[in-house]
Order: sequence, then C-alpha cells, then structure tokens
Amino acid sequence: MTAPTPTSAAAPAQQRPAPAGPREVYREALTTLAADDERVLCLDSDLGGLDTSFGARFPERYISTGIAEANLFTVSAGLAARGLRPYAHTMATFAATRAAEQLKLDIVGTGLPVRVVATHAGLSAAHFGSTHYCLEDLAVTRALHGLTVVVPADAREIGPALAALHELDGPSYLRLGRSATPPVHGEAVPPFRLGEAVTLRAGNDVTLVACGPLPVHFALVAADRLAEDGIAARVLQIHTLAPFDEAAVAPAAAETAGLVTVEEHRPQGGLGDAVAQVVAAHAPRPVLRVAVTGPLPTLVDDHAGLLAATGVSAETVHGAALRALALAPPGAARQAPGRRDRP
Repeated sequence: MTAPTPTSAAAPAQQRPAPAGPREVYREALTTLAADDERVLCLDSDLGGLDTSFGARFPERYISTGIAEANLFTVSAGLAARGLRPYAHTMATFAATRAAEQLKLDIVGTGLPVRVVATHAGLSAAHFGSTHYCLEDLAVTRALHGLTVVVPADAREIGPALAALHELDGPSYLRLGRSATPPVHGEAVPPFRLGEAVTLRAGNDVTLVACGPLPVHFALVAADRLAEDGIAARVLQIHTLAPFDEAAVAPAAAETAGLVTVEEHRPQGGLGDAVAQVVAAHAPRPVLRVAVTGPLPTLVDDHAGLLAATGVSAETVHGAALRALALAPPGAARQAPGRRDRP
C-alpha cells in the first residue's frame, strides 16, 4: 500500500480532500470507456451528475428518459439490439422493483448487452428515507438466469469491474452505493475477474464471506478482532453474485469450522442463500447470516448508523463468528475460541 501523504497535525480535517464516492468514480470510468468505444451510450433517469459529466463530453451519446424506468430499460434494449452498448442508470430500488418486468423480459429475456447501473443500493440512500432503500435487488437479479451481477467493494474496484463487464456479450447489473466508504483495497487492487472471489485474509478457523463496501469493511475489522482472540478468520470477498464462485466457497466450508455471510441486503435471496446452497452440497457447516433484519427504523440516519440499527456491523460479524465456531460439528473446529496458546 502506498504510504499516505504527510499532513500537518494542525490542519483542520475539513481541509483534507474527501475520498471519492462510487458515483463520481464510476462517471469518470464510463467517460473514459466511451472515449475508447463509440458504441457506448449513457441513458439517464434524471439521477443528476451524468448530464454534466458524460453528457457534457459526449452530448450525442447521452439520452435522458426522465423518471420513467420501464421506458429506460426498453429503450436500452432496443439500442443494444442495434449493436450499441447502452449503460442504463437508475436507483437500485427502481431497477429491481419498479422496472422488474422490463429487466426480466426486454433485457435478460433477450440476452442483450445492456449494462444496468443501479446506484443508492442497500441503505446507502439513508437520508432519503425508506422509499429509497433497496434490500431485495440481489434476490431479484440472482434469480434472472443469464444476468451477471456485480457488487464492487470500494471505489478502486469500480473501474476494473466496469472494464470487465464491458467485454460481456450479455446483460449485467452493477450495484453501487451513494457516498464514499472506507477502502478495502490499497493501491494494488487485486485483478478483477468476473465470477472469482478474492481472498482478503487467510485463515482456517472460521470463514467470513462478505459482499459490498461496508459489509467487506466490517468483515475485515471483525477478522482483526478475532485475531486478537487467537482465531484465524478467512475473509472472502464476493464481488460477483452471479455467476457465483462455488470453487472458493466449497473449500472454505471443508477447511474451516463454520461460515458467516455479511451483506447489505435482506437474508433471503442474496449472498447468504448463495453460500448456504454451496455449503449444503459440499461440506455441511454452520452458516450464520449477518444481514438487514426486522422492520426498518423510522428514523433517518447515516448509512453506517442504519446498518448497525438493523443488525449489520463489525460487532455483529464478530459475534456471529464466535457462534459459528461454537456450533461447529465435532472435529470441524481446529481449536476452540480463546484457547489458542499465544506466542
């Protein structure tokens, strides 16, 4: 990792440059992609920002359909049928629910190379309130056969993910948040290969399987805490929900005492279900899910605050890992928690 640039201790925090958010990084990556491929079109549903970035650079390739997501997807499918590469942009809740029929029939059903870019996913639109939360989209999109579903873990992964998706001949769904989150990759971002999990930590006691920016961050924080307890946690980052990397999860189930999944989604239909299916088929182990549970709070809070209030935090991941070890079948755990000799 590149060493941070020294800053004066007296410098106020507000003078330090804010980390780039996923939308800003994505817009720059899309504009760069369009400069190299004249087939790239940007279709917008009045999100804001795309008009002044992509639209200013390539006005003839920028199309605003307004707040009409069903039309957005149908128009995109028609353009893809003409040999173009449309990128259709809307909020995740509208992409997966309001325009689900057009996503299913016009895009996935035809196998056309439309790239649906869904922002404000999970609880990242915390300040907008519950109408803009999206905790069901991975269940919907995973169920659509032939749709590639990608969830980058931080801003530095967005460019490589976009480049990989651009090479696909079929449809894809790119899930992004709204604001900046802690980086999980340093300057040397691991090679991005669709359908391949990334091992962020090695360990043979328990496995933490995480998807999405804050869930991956929480898994890494929990793994560090577990290490202080003498527990070696393997951390797998899943950036591609479909196709799913069974070849990474099956060995983790065989080699560790249990698994904990971490996601910014409801427990049903997302990462937890994908992992449980693999584990049940290969090496049965306890699978505990850290996901958004219960009724959504009525308060308007920040992103991490809402996740913590609904059951997703580094603390809940740490506790779930300890429970998974306690539930492990005889002989599965390499050593009981807290009993390892320290150097």
